[in-house]
Amino acid sequence: MSTLQGKTLFITGGSRGIGLAIALKAASEGANIAIAAKTTEEHPKLPGTIYSAAEAIEKAGGKALPLKVDIRNEDEIAAAVAQTVATFGGLDILVNNASAINLTGTLETPMKRYDLMNQVNARGTFATSQACLPELLKAENPHILMLSPPLDMDPKWFKNHTAYTMAKYGMSMCVLGFSEEFRGRVAVNALWPRTVIYTAAIQMLGGMVKPEGCRKPEILADAACAIFKRDAKTTTGHFYIDDEVLSAEGITNLDHYAVAPGHRLLGDLFLNS
Repeated sequence: MSTLQGKTLFITGGSRGIGLAIALKAASEGANIAIAAKTTEEHPKLPGTIYSAAEAIEKAGGKALPLKVDIRNEDEIAAAVAQTVATFGGLDILVNNASAINLTGTLETPMKRYDLMNQVNARGTFATSQACLPELLKAENPHILMLSPPLDMDPKWFKNHTAYTMAKYGMSMCVLGFSEEFRGRVAVNALWPRTVIYTAAIQMLGGMVKPEGCRKPEILADAACAIFKRDAKTTTGHFYIDDEVLSAEGITNLDHYAVAPGHRLLGDLFLNS
């Protein structure tokens, strides 16, 4: 497949950041995008709503459907999937991008925050995939993509933020299970960045990460869309890293993805190199 023209994507948490970048890249190729996110009004520190995302998608060349969805609520997910299919006639790709992060130690993690991360990351990914799969199974080249890391049981990835790692790895465990359960019918893969990606969520961490050490969300968008064009029958069960995907596509100069080209880049969590 050389283009995403006419394909329909359902993207969770797509009102900003990586989710929006993937939406805009797919839209530039003529895709239909259902943006499933909670934000309907501007947040003072987090710009972007489902409506501003939809406007940007239309300007990029795609068709947009803004959907107010809390992925902790399976009834809202089901209604959003039904509306997507009614609007665009089907569903080809699910992007499980929505995620909650709190990099705190065990004694500093309120149970409310623990519950949020697990409800959004692990449970939300499972529930959204479950709701989309009946439609994806009807599609010609269906893909599910989790924005989650390779599974690595090294204690160093747990010791400083056990709650977050458990929740994030829950998304990756969905990849492990779904890819085998639906092998040959739906491609299920993960995608993770080599470096820290500068998004509004990173900015909210309050100076923990310097922007010049990061890459832009567009590197993940380009990698994701490359994966979506691969054969779903044979491209499954992979934990892809963004630069490796692009290298396989012949893209080796990544300078334009850097926030500040030439600066030393910060490696992301869960990767040893």
